[in-house]
Amino acid sequence: MTDDLPPLRAVVAAHELSAKKTLGQNFLFDLNLTARIARAAGPLAETTIVEIGPGPGGLTRALLAEGATHVIAVERDSRCLAALEEIAAHYPGRLEIIAGDALSCDLGALVGARRPARICANLPYNIATALLTRWLESAAWPPWFDRLVLMFQKEVALRIVATPAMRADYGRLAVLANWRCATRILFDVQAAAFTPPPKVTSSVVELVPRAKPLPCDVKLLSEVTQAAFGQRRKMLRQSLKSLGVDPAALLEKVGIAPTKRAEEIDVQGFVALAQALEHFRKKT
Repeated sequence: MTDDLPPLRAVVAAHELSAKKTLGQNFLFDLNLTARIARAAGPLAETTIVEIGPGPGGLTRALLAEGATHVIAVERDSRCLAALEEIAAHYPGRLEIIAGDALSCDLGALVGARRPARICANLPYNIATALLTRWLESAAWPPWFDRLVLMFQKEVALRIVATPAMRADYGRLAVLANWRCATRILFDVQAAAFTPPPKVTSSVVELVPRAKPLPCDVKLLSEVTQAAFGQRRKMLRQSLKSLGVDPAALLEKVGIAPTKRAEEIDVQGFVALAQALEHFRKKT
């Protein structure tokens, strides 16, 4: 779909915008690609979309053109706000621009009662993992969003969807993501699609929240995975010492051999360890 707005390259030139490495920016000018990402987040009718780091608004325009009822665009770079305001004027009442840092915004509060709501974004690479981890560690679950459609560097995307069979990529992020969501890589995006082109391929990832993840305290699961993968080359009997309980007793309770390493334990195993940690701490 086209929106009759000027070509994005012309918008960037008119506002004298350039991607800032310090903000993790890489602009997407390919309208076919931005439309493909928007469609991946669909159906968009009657849906509120939160977009992080819209920049000059390439994906923003695609989301609106594909029928998103309401888009909340959170942009830290004040240079881009004027370009986004032009899009807002073209789609009266459908684009809300928030000037601020997504890491300090309460996105759920911005969405309010508007449902369904989801996040679709070409995330700034320098905060992408921090943002996703924050969303996955939310105290409230199911969360306010029904889906995440996000672009990451491919190496990060592989770490999100990894299983113990993918030892090099499997880590804390994969455990948190797949405990609470069903994850999959939708498609790759070559570096040449961006301006400036990054040195790596990117991937669009879908995360769909599970209505009822395995019961577990999210803080304890985060603590267990941090300890285990923080010393991933060591056996669990050693790496779990930082938890303040006897690792041998902890591992025996859940039936995991103390000689195992973190990358050999699946999501269910880590949930069991977090449950056991809660048990031992309550006893003491």
